[in-house]
Amino acid sequence: MLTKMKILAFSDDELRRQTGSYQVQINPDTYEHKHATEFTTDRGIDAAGALAQFKSRAPEELSFDITIDATGVVAGVSSIEEELGKLRKVAYAFNGSIHSPNYLRVVWGKLSFDCMLTRLDVAYVLFSPAGVPLRAKLGLAFRQHQTPADLARAAGKESADLTHLRVARQDETLPLMCYHVYDDPSLYPQVARVNDLNDLMHLPYGRGLTFPPVDQ
Repeated sequence: MLTKMKILAFSDDELRRQTGSYQVQINPDTYEHKHATEFTTDRGIDAAGALAQFKSRAPEELSFDITIDATGVVAGVSSIEEELGKLRKVAYAFNGSIHSPNYLRVVWGKLSFDCMLTRLDVAYVLFSPAGVPLRAKLGLAFRQHQTPADLARAAGKESADLTHLRVARQDETLPLMCYHVYDDPSLYPQVARVNDLNDLMHLPYGRGLTFPPVDQ
């Protein structure tokens, strides 16, 4: 039995409250799963080169192309625009309850990728005599989403009571995050030093930040 790729939508960053789903009409031929490591370089005076030091694992990326066909050759789609609307509602539309698009999980076979949509490209490639789109090719790209529990496991933290990990969300400030973790927004300078943050006005959206024990 043919298994279709699905995109599951969730309204919380722990991916516990499913709010919708989208099943592709035609499975992709291939998909690309990217991994990257970030380094900082320290170039000393009169040094012949630069010393690369590990900084962090960059969020993984997933991308693939799918086709939507409304010609009747493949059952399931009668309108390209309606089908695009279903996909946008699940993966692209702004969810007012969380002030961002939905958190997603792409599942197909052994693939299970927690993420958020970063790109949706639509190319219309076939039309009716009246100019109505009958086929579209979609390019989708996703960026890995890790829950606080995932980040804690990756960092090898053994006690959540001692060190907290949080993911910086869009439009969130460091004082606000300190308030949620410590109940004290004035502790943000200490947290900034631990995470090597120079710009306190614009947090690295999607990056895990460490909130260690502090002297209050």
